Amino acid sequence: MTDQKGGSFAEMFGRQTLVKMGVGFVIALVLVYLLGTVVGWEETITEVREADPAWIALGCLSTLLCLMMWGRAWQIVLGVGGIKVPYHKLVVTYFAATFANYVTPLGQAGGEPFIAYVLSRDTDADYEQSLASVVTADLLNLLPFFNFAAVGVAYLVFQSSFQGSETVDNLVLGLGALAVGVPAIVWAGWRHRNGVEEAVVRIITPLSRLTSRISADGIRHRIERFYTAIERIAAEPRALARALGYAYLGWFFFTVPMYTAVRATGADMNAILVFFIVPASTIAGLVPTPGGLGAVEGALTVLLSQVGGLSQSSGLAVATLYRVESYLFALLVGGIAALWVTIRA
Repeated sequence: MTDQKGGSFAEMFGRQTLVKMGVGFVIALVLVYLLGTVVGWEETITEVREADPAWIALGCLSTLLCLMMWGRAWQIVLGVGGIKVPYHKLVVTYFAATFANYVTPLGQAGGEPFIAYVLSRDTDADYEQSLASVVTADLLNLLPFFNFAAVGVAYLVFQSSFQGSETVDNLVLGLGALAVGVPAIVWAGWRHRNGVEEAVVRIITPLSRLTSRISADGIRHRIERFYTAIERIAAEPRALARALGYAYLGWFFFTVPMYTAVRATGADMNAILVFFIVPASTIAGLVPTPGGLGAVEGALTVLLSQVGGLSQSSGLAVATLYRVESYLFALLVGGIAALWVTIRA
C-alpha cells in the first residue's frame, strides 16, 4: 500500500477537527451533567454501582458481534462492486471507521462520506466505490431498523394499558417520517440522477473558479462513477440478500445491550420494548455532539420512564449502562482498531 493511497488514519484529524471534537464532548458532558442533576445523581450512581457486571459484559459482547455482522455485510457489498478485501482486514477498518464516526460531531447524522474516506484509504477501493458500498450497506441497514421499530410500535399500539405521551408520540411520528422520507429521497435521487448530477455541478462550478483543487468535470466524473458503482451492486440481488441477512443480525445484536442493561440493574421491563426504544433513541443521535452523547441519554431516560415504566433514576442508570455497553465500548474497540490501521498504513 503506497503512502498516497494508504496515508495515515490520523491525517483525518487535523487541528480544526480536534477542536470541534473537543467542543462537542464538552457540550455533551454538560448535557449529561444537567440530565443527572434533574433526575438525581445519587440514586442513579447507586444503581449503576450495584449493576451485575456479567450482564454488562454480555452487552459489550453483543456490541462486538453487531459490528462484526455489519462489517461482514460491507464485505459482501464491496465484493459485488469488484473489491475483494479479506474479512479480517476489513472488519478492523470498519471498527476504525466506526470510531471516527462516533467521535466526530454530526458523524451520526451523515458519516457515510467520512467512513468511505477511511475505507478508500485502507483498501484497494477508490473513493466512489467506497462511498457506493457504504451507502448501499446503510440502506440495507434501514430495512431492519424500520422493521424492528415497527414491532415495538405495534406492541405499544395494541397494548391497551399504554398511555402515550407527547414525547413518545413525537418519536413515533419521527420514525414514521424517516420510514417514508428516506425511501422517497433515495428513489428520487436514483430516478433523477441526471438532475442530481447537473445540480451538483452547477453548485460546484462557481467554486471551481476560485481554486484549482475543484473542477466541474472532475465532480461530474466522480458522480458518474458513483452511480455506476451503485448499478453494479444493484445487479446482484442474491448477494444483497445475503448482506441484508447480516444487517438483520447486526441490528438484533444492536438492541441486545439495552436488554442486558435493564437486566443488570434488576429492573422489570418487557423485552419487546427494546425494539422501539433503541430505534427511537437513535433519532436523538442526529444532534451535533459526538455519537449523540448527552441527547441520546436524555431520550433514553424519557423513553424508559414513559414507555418502559421505570423510575427516572432507574431509566438514567439503564441508559448509562446501555451507552457504556454500546457507545463507550465501541469507542474502545474502534480506537484500538484506528491505532492498528494507522500503524498498518
